[in-house]
Amino acid sequence: MSTAHKSVTRSPVQLAALVVGLVFLLVGVLGFIPGITTNYGDLQFAGHHSDAMLLGIFQVSILHNIVHLLFGIAGVTLARSWSGARGYLIVGGIIYLVLWLYGLLINQDSAVNFVPVNTADNWLHLVLGVGMIALGVLLTRGRAAVSR
Repeated sequence: MSTAHKSVTRSPVQLAALVVGLVFLLVGVLGFIPGITTNYGDLQFAGHHSDAMLLGIFQVSILHNIVHLLFGIAGVTLARSWSGARGYLIVGGIIYLVLWLYGLLINQDSAVNFVPVNTADNWLHLVLGVGMIALGVLLTRGRAAVSR
């Protein structure tokens, strides 16, 4: 009796999107674990009053953690195809750059800071935005017109 094994070969951009998606899933889960998230008892659904800090550095809320989980699910799902992976990295990177600008422009102690974000989050969002766009562009350079 022979069993056929289907080999799954991912392109570099698909692997990058998968890894980024898995990291977001991990971060989303870690945001709900006391100890890894300090001041866990102060975790709020949303808003700047949530004093919970992932790794003691990044301000998080339940909403913030859910966004990480959803972003992770999107990455893992879209990594199934070359175009999905590329779009996830580039569009996701743009979203994170917009979030970085948002974090710079708002008063972090106001109700407008509903996600919430702090200075460490802002710097991370900049790095994520630039990094994701770079991965999406560099790993697909010259392949856009090639059949996938």
